[in-house]
Amino acid sequence: MAPKGFSHIGLSTLDLDRTREFYEHVLGFKPVRCDILKVKEGGQIRHIFFDAGRDQLIAFMEASGVPGIPAEYDAGINRGLGVPGVFYHFAFEAGSEAALKEKRHELLAKGIDVTEVVDHDWAKSIYFKDPNGIQLEFCCYTRNLNADDARMQHRAEISARRLGLEDPVALSAAKR
Repeated sequence: MAPKGFSHIGLSTLDLDRTREFYEHVLGFKPVRCDILKVKEGGQIRHIFFDAGRDQLIAFMEASGVPGIPAEYDAGINRGLGVPGVFYHFAFEAGSEAALKEKRHELLAKGIDVTEVVDHDWAKSIYFKDPNGIQLEFCCYTRNLNADDARMQHRAEISARRLGLEDPVALSAAKR
């Protein structure tokens, strides 16, 4: 069977209402399925799916009072693992460079801290975080990818700070 893309990506949140507000009203993703799942052993899970385009969904679950699930944890993925925000992130297709710039201005107007447009040679992107601390990206291809792109090779040098590693203790330890 040939790949057909994602059905959905499932994530967790500690505050589904705040997450819904962000994805629905800031990003403009339409909620398409909302469930409350009663857990037999106690508590419940609220679950919401958003249409991210092209029949691909992003879903969030919020547990409340469910045995075995902590009441507090880091839903931002990267912080809990101790890795930079760029390691686990989700990129949404912008469609064009003009649409990417428009999305950036739209996010700024809604008070979202968003990067300048970053040129990756083959794509351009903007980066920001959701209320859970998850790094998100809007991206658009700027050219078709080719066989040379698929070959692993040195292409650039990047600073630890650009990766989001700003801890001076960690940076000095890495230099040793």
